[in-house]
Amino acid sequence: MSEPIVLGIESTCDETAAAIVQGRTLISNVVASSMNEHARYGGVIPEIASRAHAEAFVPCVCKALADANMTIADVDAIAVSAGPGLAGCLAVGVSGAKALAWAANKPIYGINHVIGHIAVTQLQFGPFPKDTLALIVSGGHTSLLHVEDVARHIDVVGTTLDDAAGECFDKVARLLGFPYPGGPHIDRHAQNGDPKAIRVPQGLTQGKAGAAHPYDFSFSGVKTAVARWIEEQQAAGREIPVDDVCASLADSVATVLAKKAMRGCKQYDSKTLIVGGGFSANSQLRAKLLEYGERHGVEVRIPQIKLCTDNGAMVAMLGVNLVEAGVAPSAPDFPIDSAMPMDRISM
Repeated sequence: MSEPIVLGIESTCDETAAAIVQGRTLISNVVASSMNEHARYGGVIPEIASRAHAEAFVPCVCKALADANMTIADVDAIAVSAGPGLAGCLAVGVSGAKALAWAANKPIYGINHVIGHIAVTQLQFGPFPKDTLALIVSGGHTSLLHVEDVARHIDVVGTTLDDAAGECFDKVARLLGFPYPGGPHIDRHAQNGDPKAIRVPQGLTQGKAGAAHPYDFSFSGVKTAVARWIEEQQAAGREIPVDDVCASLADSVATVLAKKAMRGCKQYDSKTLIVGGGFSANSQLRAKLLEYGERHGVEVRIPQIKLCTDNGAMVAMLGVNLVEAGVAPSAPDFPIDSAMPMDRISM
């Protein structure tokens, strides 16, 4: 099988997605988001998201196949996100994918959604060089991973100890009165602010804590520091300089992520850093990583925006990697794992 054709299905949170990848070519990519249905609640409501997946599953898969001018018979394998994610959402996607695989007599791979964020960069940048490091930044995950073989072996270098980068942004966004999701609003305001206007701490970068956790991340203290500063200004009757708050927060978070990623690259003698996850769409982070990469002689591979957020292409691409590596398909009764560890690639 020279260029396997894989149908990828994604349903970990509030996007239902399906895509067809052949080898390293994206043939079709369909995403249906229920984000607007959650906005009034200030966050994703699992039950609403699960129902939205159930409604969108068949239309998304049918459109992905139609856009590729294929039928399910043309597909060599099916890949579906089996975790980590919201349990109810995962159950919808995995159940649908299993039914489809059984009916069409196709092998199925239950894959790690987070590792998919690494795999998808191959569609834009090609194969991974040796000793590649990957920085995953999203609403629920901030992890630094060493990619020995994307289909067989990945090591966890560092991870978040409390709030992930995306969580930190969303919580500060609420304090500033921004609607959900808050990240894009902070990004836009930060572009007009002074990143040095407010002193925002950089978690786990100094002292004993920094020495004990050189590659781990902590953004809970950052969120708290910004929240207290805002409360103090409000108590004093001062107007909140929203643009400056956003710029200072974004600069602090981006600097921590860039510093620790470069430290990891030095430790593993890696000249390539892969960046993935929804938060990697943040313009301050993208600029900071490219700046630090140039300074340290590291090629930083950040995918185009449409491949940063959750999508079926990343699932299909990891499925292609598994097929090409000769990894056995998942058992027909494989379970979902809402807390799937980062070093587990497939079920």
